[in-house]
Amino acid sequence: MGAVKTKRMPRAVREQQMLDAAVRTFGQRGYGAASMDEIAELAGVSKPLVYLYLNSKEDLFTACIRREATALVAAVQAGVRTYLPADRQLWDGLRAFFAHTAQHPDAWSVLHLQARTHGEVFAAEVTAMRDEIVTFVTQLIAAAAREAHRNPDLPEREVAGLAEALVGAAESLAAWTNATEGVTARQAATTLMNFAWSGLGDLMAGRPWTPPEEEPPPRPAG
Repeated sequence: MGAVKTKRMPRAVREQQMLDAAVRTFGQRGYGAASMDEIAELAGVSKPLVYLYLNSKEDLFTACIRREATALVAAVQAGVRTYLPADRQLWDGLRAFFAHTAQHPDAWSVLHLQARTHGEVFAAEVTAMRDEIVTFVTQLIAAAAREAHRNPDLPEREVAGLAEALVGAAESLAAWTNATEGVTARQAATTLMNFAWSGLGDLMAGRPWTPPEEEPPPRPAG
């Protein structure tokens, strides 16, 4: 009898297997400490095969960032039901964000910690992902504000800063949530809604907070 032939794994499947191993290794050990030997062993392939598919450690890390950034953006966008009121859309988006980052802690470590601190090229990849999320949130808030104020021409720049602040808060809260035992994605989303929506809700209702009038500096004594 002849030898039994094993089915050859498609390149795309093998590559995803390598990326899975790389994300786990980079996320848990950090970019600097991670080795290609370790990644290859975890993926169940030879190190030369990793280099054949993904060229270098830098290219492998970039591929990990791009894949995980795409997955995060897709999860947030898919989680929002655009036919619901603005607060429910924001709730959906936040819950999807925190659920994804909780389910993929190594990927979040790669995006939030490793990529930002190991070179401008890697940081630029994450910035592109973040900009896409900020744009999505800006459009969501702007649409709600236009409807609330009955002003279809309200420019997005009026709420762009709010979107930036909200995304920044979500990023910090996700890092804290993943490091704190017992905090669920729902609890994290609720925390941020309680923090942010009271202000956003007042803004939608035409009751924005305004700073006090500038007071002249006190006159020097003597």
